[in-house]
Amino acid sequence: MKRDKTITLFVLIPFLLMGFVSIAFAQKKQTFTVVLDPGHGGKDPGALGATSKEKDVVLSVAKKLGQKINANHSDVNVVYTRTTDKFIPLDERPRIANKANAQLFISLHCNALDRRKKSPQGVETYILGLHRSEDNLEVAKRENSVIVYEDNYETKYQGFDPNEPESYIIFEFMSNKFLEQSLDFATLTQHELINGAKRTNRNVRQAGFLVLRETGMPSVLIELGYISNREEEKYMNSDQGQNVLVNSIYTAFTQYKKEYDKRNKYSFSENSNAGASSSTRVTIPTADGNNGEIEYKIQFMIASKQYNANARAFKGLDPIEYYKDGNVYKYTYGSYKSEREALSQLNRVKAKFKDAFVVEFKNGRRIK
Repeated sequence: MKRDKTITLFVLIPFLLMGFVSIAFAQKKQTFTVVLDPGHGGKDPGALGATSKEKDVVLSVAKKLGQKINANHSDVNVVYTRTTDKFIPLDERPRIANKANAQLFISLHCNALDRRKKSPQGVETYILGLHRSEDNLEVAKRENSVIVYEDNYETKYQGFDPNEPESYIIFEFMSNKFLEQSLDFATLTQHELINGAKRTNRNVRQAGFLVLRETGMPSVLIELGYISNREEEKYMNSDQGQNVLVNSIYTAFTQYKKEYDKRNKYSFSENSNAGASSSTRVTIPTADGNNGEIEYKIQFMIASKQYNANARAFKGLDPIEYYKDGNVYKYTYGSYKSEREALSQLNRVKAKFKDAFVVEFKNGRRIK
């Protein structure tokens, strides 16, 4: 009988180990966290349309987007700032993202104009910055005005008044180290909303949003459309309209995640090798069948304008090329026939631009 117990134990051990390994693998597999932030909620309805409220539209879109990401990206952890009709203070939203150590923050909203004015239509994607137009200021003032629903907001936000233009001067002196990545995702998103969802283009913009100010990761705020426009309100409240919007943002997310993975492709190998014994080898894969059709370059910078070849912004790198992606310029260094050759130069570029990564071109076009 004792022997039978021993045999049973030996039979069970592999299964138990398999269970532990499966759990560990599942935990390790989720390497990217995205926070979805449906604006407003609870006592704060957000912008009001003829028949609907902003808080309800954006919550529905956020849930559908999160479900689509979960269904197609097993390595992504989706976190919501709210999943019910609940009021979340403005400063709590970035705190949720920071606590989750997120890699991307997406805040969803609907735009609106005073009902006495004829409402425009279209989508806008915002990143943090100083407003450059009166329109941008008005959007920021409206979205920031949610703080008046909070107790002691004057003290909590250090005297910030969402209705006073002078309060926004603080954003002029802020340096956001995630600005380039934020602009990259914003550009991808706006492109998909225009070309995929066929919405009216109101461009990628900068403005002083409090919800983006404290996030420790790339962050964007998407205005899905004008709820004050009868046509767009109907569209944003329909299942078809929401699904199209979700598909466009999801496509942008997938493209951004692919670039993120490329930037971080070798980080695990490099970290592992640093503390490994001398017998450990790190193998860097090369492109299969390199026949000269695929060209490898090192992308190091994204900008909203075109620089001259000898610009100081390049920090001495030469030769430099660029390609346009939507309304932004993406700058690359070098040209290599193999991925191995490009990777041999990557650390040199990373010393100047830490987010540099290898990209591929075929017949002069970027492969994404």
